[in-house]
Amino acid sequence: MMPSHVLCNSFFSLQFPSIARCVKTASPTNWVPADGDTFVTREDFIFNTFGYEHPNNRVFAFLKYIPAEFKELFNVDMLERTWRYGEKTLFRAEKLYTAKNYKSFIATFRKNFPAYLYYCYLRNKELISAPLNLIEHVYVPKNCLTALKQLKQLDTLQKMALELISMISEESKVGTEDFGVHGSIALNMHAPESDIDFVVYGSQNFRKVEAAIARLVDAGKLSYIAGNRIEAARKFQGRYNKKIFMYNATRKPEEIKTQYGMHRFSSLKPLRFQCTVSDDTENMFRPATYKITDYKPLNAESELPADRIPDRVVANIGCYRNVARAGNPIKVAGTLERVESIKTGEVTYQVIVGTATSEEEYIWPL
Repeated sequence: MMPSHVLCNSFFSLQFPSIARCVKTASPTNWVPADGDTFVTREDFIFNTFGYEHPNNRVFAFLKYIPAEFKELFNVDMLERTWRYGEKTLFRAEKLYTAKNYKSFIATFRKNFPAYLYYCYLRNKELISAPLNLIEHVYVPKNCLTALKQLKQLDTLQKMALELISMISEESKVGTEDFGVHGSIALNMHAPESDIDFVVYGSQNFRKVEAAIARLVDAGKLSYIAGNRIEAARKFQGRYNKKIFMYNATRKPEEIKTQYGMHRFSSLKPLRFQCTVSDDTENMFRPATYKITDYKPLNAESELPADRIPDRVVANIGCYRNVARAGNPIKVAGTLERVESIKTGEVTYQVIVGTATSEEEYIWPL
């Protein structure tokens, strides 16, 4: 039986327990999945949508929260902290996006919940993908922010989130309609120690927000947090009134240029090389795309004939978004991939960082 779905603000199944009044049932086909959307399934698994290309009636996603009753099925290290979603107690893997954990998730789903696996004929591999008919609630960040602004009674963290977004919106001249909230605030499962997690829609808007945050840091209204060199390069995390915040980018609909079924991908071999970023206009999204030049192999195995030298690096791992700008040199470890256009037969080559086959894949700014 198809689960009941709820429609808010013309989006499929956007439900906020005790946050917003929702009306009208709708089919899941009314939802257009975008990277960063969160959804809850029939078994109360909570996933984050990955990317913008999805098979019919399915969504590629990362598993983020696991109900307590299924915890022992997953052979991964869990955080000690727990979360509450309605009446459910949830756990989260200590490390969300490692090759080892992804393989473990696949093994558990294959044995216990095989409907969550999909054999991708375009990549010749099995991937985590939720069927739409198992999805019960979807949280779209833009709509979550709209619902949050309509609340009459706000707790301290909710107030701080709205204040922060309002301040950045004013400084950047990006309207709040191009912001969204996700994470625990969006799902109304936040605690006092939770962070403020927000999204900016559109590449140009993201650059304006990035510059505005830098000015607010200079003015002493915000501060950056960086635990390592990658975080220092991204400058995506900061502190507002002693509260940690982080932000990322999501494509606007007109920025989505591809769809599932347009290309066939073949993994060839691991590479280690140095190159220069030639175009950074899509490096803030997930997957993050860096067009590159000046390919220089760092070992004998990475020597390539001229017709196989990659023209871009694509990072599936979120932490490698926005770590280098045009003109910057980077060091890369990833997998060479042949990309064939199904319509035209044109072949290009790219390097994927985050194949879920190795922990030794990275983009390192130099």
